[in-house]
Amino acid sequence: MTYRNPVPTVDIIIAMRDRPDHPIVLIERLNIPFGWAIAGGFVDYGECLEDAARREAKEEVGLQVELIDLLGIYSDPSRDERLHTISAVYMAEAVGEPVADDDAKSVGIFSEWQVPSQLCFDHGQILRDYWRYRNYGIRPSIKI
Repeated sequence: MTYRNPVPTVDIIIAMRDRPDHPIVLIERLNIPFGWAIAGGFVDYGECLEDAARREAKEEVGLQVELIDLLGIYSDPSRDERLHTISAVYMAEAVGEPVADDDAKSVGIFSEWQVPSQLCFDHGQILRDYWRYRNYGIRPSIKI
């Protein structure tokens, strides 16, 4: 019997602490699926989730981030069309100027009302959960 397991990933919602209203950083993806996304990626073997989040933020947008909190775990099997992933989504803060690197075609800084509509994966839902938590202190609910 062959076992297939979901692949662990991290996503990092980076709020720019040195800008008014603390807008967030999104990347425009260089690879399929195309569109805008929260910075993130796959967890390496032997790597803890927090280290993976810091590494992915540095690799994709060139920022040293301070992880603030865990927003939630997102595990819908259809969240990534390429394979079944489970993502730990972190909220983080950074200062400086993000730069597109690794598999990012470009990078943008967005306030809540400026977020592009062409979001990849389940990042639209994740960002709705994030803004709800940030604006009203309401955590995402567990889907039963």
